[in-house]
Amino acid sequence: MRIVQINMIHYGSTGKIMMQIAETARNRGDEVLTFSTRTYSKVKTNEPQISQGHKLFGSKFSAFLHSLLGKIFAKNGFYSRCATKRLVRKIKKYNPDIIHLHNIHNFCINLPILFNYIKRKNIKTVWTLHDCWAFTGHCAYFDMANCDKWKTGCHNCLHYTDYPKVYKDNTKWLYKKKKELFTGIRDLTIVTPSNWLARLVEQSYLKNYPVKVINNGIDLSVFKPTHSDFRQRFNLQDKFVLLGVAFGWDKRKGLDVFVELAKRLDSNVFKIVLVGVNAETATNLPDNIIAINRTNNQTELAEIYSMADLFVNPTREEVFGMVNAESLACGTPILTFKTGGSPEVIDATCGSVVEKDDIDSLEQEILRIYKKHPYTKDACITRSKLFDKNDKFSEYVNLYLELYEKNRYNDTLF
Repeated sequence: MRIVQINMIHYGSTGKIMMQIAETARNRGDEVLTFSTRTYSKVKTNEPQISQGHKLFGSKFSAFLHSLLGKIFAKNGFYSRCATKRLVRKIKKYNPDIIHLHNIHNFCINLPILFNYIKRKNIKTVWTLHDCWAFTGHCAYFDMANCDKWKTGCHNCLHYTDYPKVYKDNTKWLYKKKKELFTGIRDLTIVTPSNWLARLVEQSYLKNYPVKVINNGIDLSVFKPTHSDFRQRFNLQDKFVLLGVAFGWDKRKGLDVFVELAKRLDSNVFKIVLVGVNAETATNLPDNIIAINRTNNQTELAEIYSMADLFVNPTREEVFGMVNAESLACGTPILTFKTGGSPEVIDATCGSVVEKDDIDSLEQEILRIYKKHPYTKDACITRSKLFDKNDKFSEYVNLYLELYEKNRYNDTLF
């Protein structure tokens, strides 16, 4: 079986998922070719080396031009024509049995060229939705905006400057075009990381496609109870430590909630540790919040998860909640807002949920957990085994095989 996967980048969370699925499929004996676009970002990233079986498409200039024109005219996904034509030629030459799409929405690919090719060739397609962009006129998330225009047709958008940022509202046109392109595919299976996102898909113009839920997976050989001297270094030996982890702290991730908790909770008893805080944000935090810069060292992150008493996730928009699963694997229970897929990671044995933005209830639940210690390390670790990356990536490979065998069976009928 030959498989092509496409993601806008080959690193970061979605890039890693793509590459690890590819590795799992190759270990099963499949041939896999992965693609991502060249980026022009001035922000330095720790990009891994390009592995065998991966190809970059486009140029830094075409990526820059797509971003520029896409933002000016609010037509993200309608440039990079030459780059996408070359990509399609490479896919044709490879002649895959299955195309697996991931994130393709950051000014990186020409959507009409790619999707018209998929429709014309009737290629079996898997599309993992890592957010809501595929069925909106622009945005990747809409919970905080309390917007449901995506159900009938986006227009008069008040949030078009949100990611992926553009300079004018063109959501009515984009919604119509995306609906035309993304519907009518003969054999498309949509995968979502959570039941929450699956339910949204079923209310969108993608509702006629089969939807399969495959949770994101974590590396249990890394995320496990890990001893460190973190508490000693930060003088936390006698404190009840509340931990938050995000890679881009803002209101969406609940930074303001932690600031409010810092005001309310007794600093002689509680201490808040936030990981992923940049220098600018750190200067504006209260003294009783310990700010840790972003770490790319997963073992170090496991050490921080392990030392905490409670992982607090006041996210307001979350497709799955990978940090929840990582925390559980390190033996630390979860307290989260009831939003997105975040509550799906836990059950009654390892954490609790309060309504979104109900800081009073959040505070009371912290106090309850501090006093009663209702969750055990063993229960957290047991729950985390449901998210073993090896099992999750194998689910994708099993899906490929299911679709491939279905195709062979149908071929024998004609």
